[in-house]
Amino acid sequence: MTTTEAPTEVDTDKLMQFVFRAVDEVGATLNAALVVMGDKLGYYRDLAANGPSTPTQLAERTGTAEPYAREWLNAQAAGSYLTYDPSSGHYTLPPEQAVALTVEDSPAFLPGFFQIALGTVHDTSHILEAARSGAGYGWHEHDTDVHVGCERFFRPSYNANLIDGWLPALDGVVAKLQRGARVADVGCGHGASTILMAQAFPNSTFVGSDYHAQSIETAKERAAAAGVGDRIRFEISPADGITGTGYDLVTMFDCLHDMGDPVGVAKQTRHALADDGTWMVVEPMAGDHVEDNLNPVGRAYYGFSTLLCTPSSLSQDVGLALGTQAGPARIRDVVTAGGFTRFASVAETPFNRVLEVRP
Repeated sequence: MTTTEAPTEVDTDKLMQFVFRAVDEVGATLNAALVVMGDKLGYYRDLAANGPSTPTQLAERTGTAEPYAREWLNAQAAGSYLTYDPSSGHYTLPPEQAVALTVEDSPAFLPGFFQIALGTVHDTSHILEAARSGAGYGWHEHDTDVHVGCERFFRPSYNANLIDGWLPALDGVVAKLQRGARVADVGCGHGASTILMAQAFPNSTFVGSDYHAQSIETAKERAAAAGVGDRIRFEISPADGITGTGYDLVTMFDCLHDMGDPVGVAKQTRHALADDGTWMVVEPMAGDHVEDNLNPVGRAYYGFSTLLCTPSSLSQDVGLALGTQAGPARIRDVVTAGGFTRFASVAETPFNRVLEVRP
């Protein structure tokens, strides 16, 4: 006998609520490109400097075409990034938005976040194919906005927290750095974290490494410009290729979860670290369970994990694919398997968790 299930009843009001929420999400998706556009064309900086403006004024001052400036302004006003005065036809960037969109050394600075998101979405066609085949897609293969946006997003947080908050949270590390320590910054990217530590601790020496050759070239240029090039050696090297031993401090900023073989990296780090050394692991903020991460920050990080971080891990040997929201318990399992015995969460921000790992 054949049975037919009764159709599920649809609540029309809930359906339309979801439809309008989806419309808002489409606008938000397009707005990522508009924020990057406003950042690269100097629209936000111009509005912050000059105050209420018409489309014609903004276009003239920035050397852009008025129709683009007009539609961009309207989109930003519709999303409450700007305010609009219909009586005068002027658009204004509120002071709070001005900080978040123009002050690059503020921990609230956001254009880098949008830039890495836009670059990540740009490569979606490659991720679709990888999802079908089970293959990966390497960090080095992504759009340049991914590499530049990543540094621009994380650097303000490092500037605000690393020297005065995160390093002092580690047992005895600041005293070593002040006396003169040997430090390896693994997965250093453009070198923002390495350079910041070198500036703060002139008696210490640093090795920054990353497998992405273009990032290392940028890091060398940045270190030279900052006047610390004589105390930092940058190397093109995978994370499990740390050169040297006896390091007092090994750091990894927002990169362990991207690695194909984090357990192998943990073993190599244990070999490279002095017996009384410290491994500082800075990872995206996450709880240990899915339900802990069902919030706006977790949503963004799960998105990056699907399109960027997990494909990166799968493109490498082992391909453990921890994911951006691995959580401290999973990281503890990784470092314990690598030979470490002490593990503690010592600091956090809305976007990062700082872990102290000791032999």
